[in-house]
Amino acid sequence: MNITKLTLIAFSLAIFSSCTFEEVIDPNGPSLDGVQEEASKGQLNELVVGIEATKRNGLGIETTASGTMARELYLFDADPRNTGDLLGKNGIGLDNNSFYSVAQWNGNYRCVKNASILINAANNTSAVTAAEANAYTGYAKTMMAYELIQVLKSYGMARIDIEDPDNLGPILDFGPAMDAIRGMLDDALDDLNGAGGEFPFSLSEGFSGFDTPSTFAQYNRAIAAMAAVYDGDGSGSLNLFSNSYFDIAGDLNTGPKHIFGLGSGDQANPVFRPASTEDNPNNGDQIIVHPSFIDDAEDGDLRVENKTAERPDPSTQDGLTSNFESTLYESNVSPIDLLRNEELILLFAEANIIAGNLGVAQNALDVIRISAGLEAKDYGGNPTSEQLVDELLMQRRYSLWAENHRMFDLRRYGRSNTLPIDRPGDQIFNVLPIPLSESN
Repeated sequence: MNITKLTLIAFSLAIFSSCTFEEVIDPNGPSLDGVQEEASKGQLNELVVGIEATKRNGLGIETTASGTMARELYLFDADPRNTGDLLGKNGIGLDNNSFYSVAQWNGNYRCVKNASILINAANNTSAVTAAEANAYTGYAKTMMAYELIQVLKSYGMARIDIEDPDNLGPILDFGPAMDAIRGMLDDALDDLNGAGGEFPFSLSEGFSGFDTPSTFAQYNRAIAAMAAVYDGDGSGSLNLFSNSYFDIAGDLNTGPKHIFGLGSGDQANPVFRPASTEDNPNNGDQIIVHPSFIDDAEDGDLRVENKTAERPDPSTQDGLTSNFESTLYESNVSPIDLLRNEELILLFAEANIIAGNLGVAQNALDVIRISAGLEAKDYGGNPTSEQLVDELLMQRRYSLWAENHRMFDLRRYGRSNTLPIDRPGDQIFNVLPIPLSESN
């Protein structure tokens, strides 16, 4: 069944608290038709919670699949496809009906579908004012745009029009899809600007500081800046950073986050793995660091120390070995960043490289270097754009390790062929196949 034909699922994730998303079943058995006309404010608010909750669906596989393909990590577990298919073992190709090609797509589009339902519901009810309707639609369009960008990063194309499940729009190539997403973000900003001073709904603590129309608009503009950079529009993106929460001298961790919990109906952080000790080495389900991440790092880079740890003994599976494991997250309820200031500074550097402002780009990259315990880069004179791109990709590699960026970065810069081959007969893939169900 095509994922965009999913029925309404937000009502099974409807009770909101500041820390968790807890499951509840509406005793009246709400249906999709029940919210498309004259939805109550309570139903609209349940959809808001459903959108934020389903943004986390498929996140673990999104991270580990792209991270494996980009030689950031290995996922050592009971499924041989994680060390076989994703690395092209013995010439095998990627399967368009396997978990790694289906789970992220389904997760992203569950959220996109819920956002589409909220937009229609808010525009077809008398239970809210015009300003409140704008708040709901501005929120939904922004969240939808972010999810569609994640689809583009992993699959290289995306279906934008999912309004009518019986008459879906085409799957678009990267350029047209990104253009549509950028327009969606601008429409969302217009809605947020007409939403008044407060949201008529609550967001989780992951959006603390971004939970009013004006502060959420800063998140919208941050996504818009990211989309413009990915679209190759450096000059256009520079006009967007000033209206976001980008701060060249600010806290690198500022920005909205996915949150997790262990309550009924909630989810744990899917990328967390317990650290190994001498007495209890984790030899089961592990996220193992690709040796090149350690070997290629500059001496003294604190990001390596903060994100990885040497194991008490090497870990080996399927002919692959590493001495290091992930310590990216402290616990199974640690938040995961959606778009933090550190990434915005890197995007700002990239935008300036594209626009030819090389001195500004160099300064921004040096901010990231210095924050990682490194010295400002000495280029022996004025750097070229090629040198700065090299430095940009290096800093993105270490700042954004295991966050679903590396595969996309190498693909868009035509550098996937620089990845190491781990075993004779392995292949390099830089895009996931569109799920088989989407061609039906």
